[in-house]
This record gives sequence, structure tokens and C-alpha cells, in this order.
Amino acid sequence: MEATESYLESVKKQFLYYKMLGEKAMAQLEPEQLFISVNEDTNSIAAIVKHISGNMLSRWTDFLTSDGEKEWRNRDAEFENDLQSKEEVILVWNKGWDVFLDTLNSLKPEQLSEIIYIRNEGHTVIEAVNRQLAHYPYHVGQIVFYAKQLKNSSWDSLSIPRNKSGNYNAEKFAKEKEIKNFTDDELKRLK
Repeated sequence: MEATESYLESVKKQFLYYKMLGEKAMAQLEPEQLFISVNEDTNSIAAIVKHISGNMLSRWTDFLTSDGEKEWRNRDAEFENDLQSKEEVILVWNKGWDVFLDTLNSLKPEQLSEIIYIRNEGHTVIEAVNRQLAHYPYHVGQIVFYAKQLKNSSWDSLSIPRNKSGNYNAEKFAKEKEIKNFTDDELKRLK
């Protein structure tokens, strides 16, 4: 596999992983918890979702042919708590991810060195993808952290549970070496 093709497969796995983390964190909350802001300087999970989605829609619509900061984007409004239900939050979440993943899946290795623009600043496609590989996990981390704070009952760990590293490692090292492959669900999402 060519390095650029390998890069695309690798970033797809990373983005799907962070999408899954955000979804599993939100799934553990009561619907009303998605809308809690502890102070004026804190965004609710719903607002973070609106921001991620707004960014994805702007950056990845007509990705190769128009500036990533679309004229129709209202970034400031993304931080307003105007979503009404958990279903609406999930709908907004999926709308952004669908546009983003469809565009990412359409990229060809030979396009990775092309120049695209974000706020009139040129980036190679690789730079633009890497920029979002830092941005989206940053916000997913906020969602996970906030969800853990808001959860009223025990938290179902999204990684290795506390004090379970030894068991986890023993299980992993008891197996033959392998290269992590996509799950069936991940493969369906990538097609």
C-alpha cells in the first residue's frame, strides 16, 4: 500500500474512533444533561456538537473547490443553546459527520498535495485533514470530560477502566500479534 493511501486509511480510523467516543459519551447522559452549561464561559455538550457540525459543514462542503470558511456559516450562533432535544443534537452531530466522512472517503491519494483554502489561507489537503484531526478530537475530549462530570451514576469507561491496565495488557499480550483492522460497522461507514 502506498504511503498516501495508508495515510488516508489511518486518518479515517482515527476520525471514526473519535466519532465513536463522542457518541458513547453522549449516550450515557440523560437528554437534559446535553444542555447544561455550568457558567457563561462554558459551552454545553449540545453547543459543542453544533460547533463541530458547523465546522464540518463549512470545511468539507465543496472541499476542493471553495474556501473552507463558507459565507453562510455563522460560527457565533454555533455556541447558542437552541437545540431542543437529544434527537436534535444527534441529528446535528450526524449531519456534520456525514458531510465530513463522505468528503474524506472521496479523497484520492494524488489529491493530498493539492492546495485548498481556509479563511483565504492555503493548506495542502494533508494539512487541512491534520488540522481537523487536532480540532475534532479536542472537542470530543471536551464532550467526554463534561459527560463524565455530568453523569449521575457510574461511568462506563470508554477506554481502559481505572485499575484495569494490568488485566487489559495481559489479555492483549496473550494473543498473537495483529494489525488492527476495521470492524464491519467501520467498513460500512467508510463505503
